[in-house]
Amino acid sequence: MRAAVITEPGGPDVLKVMEVDDPIPGPEDILVDVKATALNRADTMQRQGGYPAPPGSPDDIPGLEFSGVVLEVGHRVTGMFKGDRVFGLLGGGGYASRVITHHRMAVVMPESWDFVQAAATPEVFLTAYDALFNRGNLKMGESVLVHAAGSGVGTAAVQLAHQVGAFVFGTAGSEEKLAGAAALGMDVGINYREQDFSAVVNEVTSGIGVDVLVDFIGGPYWDQNIASMATQGRLVEVGLMGGGRVEIDMGQLLWKRLQVTGTTLRGRSIEEKLSVTAQFKRHVLPHLASGKMRPVVDRSFPLEEVAEAHRYMETNANFGKIVLTID
Repeated sequence: MRAAVITEPGGPDVLKVMEVDDPIPGPEDILVDVKATALNRADTMQRQGGYPAPPGSPDDIPGLEFSGVVLEVGHRVTGMFKGDRVFGLLGGGGYASRVITHHRMAVVMPESWDFVQAAATPEVFLTAYDALFNRGNLKMGESVLVHAAGSGVGTAAVQLAHQVGAFVFGTAGSEEKLAGAAALGMDVGINYREQDFSAVVNEVTSGIGVDVLVDFIGGPYWDQNIASMATQGRLVEVGLMGGGRVEIDMGQLLWKRLQVTGTTLRGRSIEEKLSVTAQFKRHVLPHLASGKMRPVVDRSFPLEEVAEAHRYMETNANFGKIVLTID
């Protein structure tokens, strides 16, 4: 099979497309002919040597999601058949023309979808759902602040929060991204380059703050995040793009009775991933299939242009997902 392989730790040009051995499915696995995959920040970190793959996933082939057609099914597989169009999460190895996955990790595509839409969906919507509802316990009528509202996970979180009737604040670094997020259901957009987001939140909420905050930045945003939180608010750390170290005033946590939690999907056990996937199928997929929500795709590149796709991601210019197509 063809795959984009990390030949050594480094910049985008260390990714080389080459022939490698096909993966071998187990009795509960399916083998998928991959039509598309999508980029995630974890891929760039893995390429740089800073985010090793979890056990059972290839160290040298990034890619946390896929869409494609089932080629083979293991003898213990139920409910999935050769020829099914499917998509889903992976621990790694998605930048390849073949992948294997546990059959319950795969989701049958809505009939109206193409493979690019499907590849842009699993990582962002499962991550956003887990952050908002499993970790943040967001409820109808509450308020939420979503940082990086123009990112893949951000665009999914805005839609999910809007769908359950939450009041949605979002931050982004351009008016174009804020306009795009507003079209997805964001109520108040904040340009973090020009505005203090905690000041805007407190002004709009009359000093109350937000009930849930989904953060991708980490340390540099800590003080403003805490200042943005309502009493008994829930802060969910999904990423640490700005760094993971910060000196904190713990009195604020006590006074506001705040909960601070973190989440990642990649390193979880198969049982945990199956649980989140089942929640996605039950609570999110019907809204995607009906068109009430949608995956947001910024642009796609052929697998052979994987290095250029990584360079584009590192400009932070994208609104939504960057997809790799595989012929």
